[in-house]
Amino acid sequence: MNEKKLQQYAELIVKQGIRVLKGEEVWINASVQNHHFATLIVEECYKVGARFVKVDWDNDETTHLNLKYATIAELGKVPPYQIAKLKYQTKKLPSRLYIDDSDPDAFKDINPMKIAKIQMKSYPKIKPYRDMIDGKYKWCIVAVPSLSWAKKVFPNLSDEEAMEKLWDAIFFTCRVKEEKTSENWDKHNAYLMEKRNLLKSLDLRYLEYKSSNGTNFKVELIKGMNWGAGVEKTTFGKEFSPNIPTEEVFTTPLRGTGDGLVVATKPLSYRGQLIEDFSIRFEKGHAVEVKARKGQKALEQMIKMDPNASMLGECALVPFTSPINQSNILFYNTLFDENAVCHLALGMGFKELLPDGDKLTPEQAMEKGVNDSMIHVDFMIGAADLEIVGESFNGKRTVLFKNGVWAI
Repeated sequence: MNEKKLQQYAELIVKQGIRVLKGEEVWINASVQNHHFATLIVEECYKVGARFVKVDWDNDETTHLNLKYATIAELGKVPPYQIAKLKYQTKKLPSRLYIDDSDPDAFKDINPMKIAKIQMKSYPKIKPYRDMIDGKYKWCIVAVPSLSWAKKVFPNLSDEEAMEKLWDAIFFTCRVKEEKTSENWDKHNAYLMEKRNLLKSLDLRYLEYKSSNGTNFKVELIKGMNWGAGVEKTTFGKEFSPNIPTEEVFTTPLRGTGDGLVVATKPLSYRGQLIEDFSIRFEKGHAVEVKARKGQKALEQMIKMDPNASMLGECALVPFTSPINQSNILFYNTLFDENAVCHLALGMGFKELLPDGDKLTPEQAMEKGVNDSMIHVDFMIGAADLEIVGESFNGKRTVLFKNGVWAI
């Protein structure tokens, strides 16, 4: 392990990810396997002036045991101490960092219906608090290797070699170098912002996707909707980068629109289970048919999680030549794989991309066309020959992507 790069990565996450400011409180979710890296993050937070840093520890193995043995009724509870924590969060708005090292196959032997029912039982109790903090706090998702994840990505290597290889891949795709890591991110964010502003200026009404693998899809956008990319802002003007790495420029489509077929080009790791070789057919904005060689039941359950789970919440544009895709590594982790190529997301949209969206309730945002759901699941559709054409509200057509890369 290159300790200098590790330190640079920790600094990048704190200074460019959640962008900790003096006097702030920070909450971190991390696994017990990666306590060393979490410790580096905690120290970096304090170095830049954090008032207090709290770590909540996770473990795939104990979570698996809970899912295996505990009842849906028990796991679906939201006990008073969790409600108190949610209430505290709505008042103090701590910055949140999620350090992911999940095993893509962690829950492959657990019935997906059980996992879905647990979420369906607990979500209504959590949602009011989540709605209260939506757009008001800084957050960031990053990843570090675990042995199980590394061996999934590099099954033919020894344990040590697989871990080293995955660390190298993370450093490469996150633009982490021993020097000038922060400057690399400033340049990258400037590039993403340039594309975001250009797309906004086109005043697009429709996006049309076509690829030789069968993707043939058209979806409508919301008049006046903004595009997101790179650095985001809370309603109080505090900047943060939600994802490291990030290569996407994205928006939220008009709920209830979208017709045609989209073919996934990468597997989807969903709740510790893999969905592979799948496609989704949309009619009038709803996913009406799904097909998967592996994970069919999980995919079917996904679009039935609530009445809006079958509709889209995101359209994201990512060039086929992104560093993640150039690595020729299938990460089996959505944080990386979604930033490899263009993707869509089922479920919740981004009301904060609406003008004055931060002042709207989820119900008011839905009236303007932003989908609301208990899920937000990204799946990848980018291909080497993907073409995306945008049509503006005045009828002007612009080729946005040609042969899988930016054409504007």
